[in-house]
Amino acid sequence: MNTHINPLILDAATEVVQRKWPTAQPKCGLILGSGWGEAVSIFQGEGLPYSEIPGMGKPGVMGHAGNLLRTTIDGMELFIFQGRRHWYEGEGWNPVILPIYILHALGADTVLLTNAAGGIRDDLGPGSLMVIKDHINMLGSNPLIGPHHPKLGTRFPDQSEIYNKTLRKKLFEAGADAEGVYIATSGPTFETPAEINQYRSMGADAVGMSTVPEAIVANALGMRTAGLSCVCNWAAGIGNAPLSHEDVNEVATATLPRMKKTITAFLKELAHEFES
Repeated sequence: MNTHINPLILDAATEVVQRKWPTAQPKCGLILGSGWGEAVSIFQGEGLPYSEIPGMGKPGVMGHAGNLLRTTIDGMELFIFQGRRHWYEGEGWNPVILPIYILHALGADTVLLTNAAGGIRDDLGPGSLMVIKDHINMLGSNPLIGPHHPKLGTRFPDQSEIYNKTLRKKLFEAGADAEGVYIATSGPTFETPAEINQYRSMGADAVGMSTVPEAIVANALGMRTAGLSCVCNWAAGIGNAPLSHEDVNEVATATLPRMKKTITAFLKELAHEFES
């Protein structure tokens, strides 16, 4: 597998989206993680299947629809990526970071990344909504490894504040419960209890298998980035039950009303900000 980003694929994907919607000028983008699909069911618009976007392909995980939706909220144009590709799917970085590249190329300067996560900190039980204030990359790789492409920003991006403070505040005001550090592992296995103990000692509050690559690239491109985790289970060794993706989706479904309310309130506040 060639893990290096291919700028030709990125540009080809962007061209297809621009041909589909020549007048598109999204202000903001939303990338939906596991369990978040129905949180945007109130939004209507025209869709573009990932299978028609070069380099994207169909997501290989249950709960990821694989569709790009163009919509609006309170007059703000919005692109919603309904599902994401993951590093563990083994197809390299192109499909993982394409949504960020497309958003930036079409003019969006703000992105909200969502995911399902396992709770590590004692107050982050199933059903909690955690605003990501920082992350730890335990993927074993970085999407910017390889030849430097100026279109992806500087060679050595500063990461002192990847998750924008103003956006974090807006997520709290919209209904999130807590703030914490998200750690990303490669997956597709859930973590062992020993690994969770290690991650806790490193300062991690929740664990998952996504989000960090998109945040790295969005930050490198100068985009305002926010992250929101739905904690769907206790991490390994903390709870008593075995972990499964089905249980993750069940908890996300139960938390759906709060997820909908929080995302909608956040996006409405963003729309008002762009208006003023």
